[in-house]
Amino acid sequence: MMRLLRKLRRNERGAAVIEMAFALPTLIIMLWMLVQMGLVFRAMSGIQHGLGEGARLATLYPQPTNQEIHDKIEAAVYGIGPGNFTIQDPVPGAADGANYLDLTVTYTQSTDMLLFPGPDISVTRSKRVWVAS
Repeated sequence: MMRLLRKLRRNERGAAVIEMAFALPTLIIMLWMLVQMGLVFRAMSGIQHGLGEGARLATLYPQPTNQEIHDKIEAAVYGIGPGNFTIQDPVPGAADGANYLDLTVTYTQSTDMLLFPGPDISVTRSKRVWVAS
């Protein structure tokens, strides 16, 4: 009996499999979280592109309508994944004798950690565009 116990204590076969069984779920969840963050960063790039296209249109003279600017931004934003883009109407303003429009886009995405829900991520970007009067 003692001989068998000594033999089992020295035998390390299968230890790597047990360690991998503990580490693999954590590794998979971390990789999935990385994919989720990649989707958010892609959407942020899409927001910046949409705001740039809307800003270009807003600087034209005669000034396009707010609906035309909104439609241009909506056509230009991009992103893949489960998120939603919310495009606010351009907000006009004036400062130092010049007119401007504030353009704002928000991206919201629900995340999941494979087995349980993760946090909701919301990203908002704005751009101020000086327009001809």
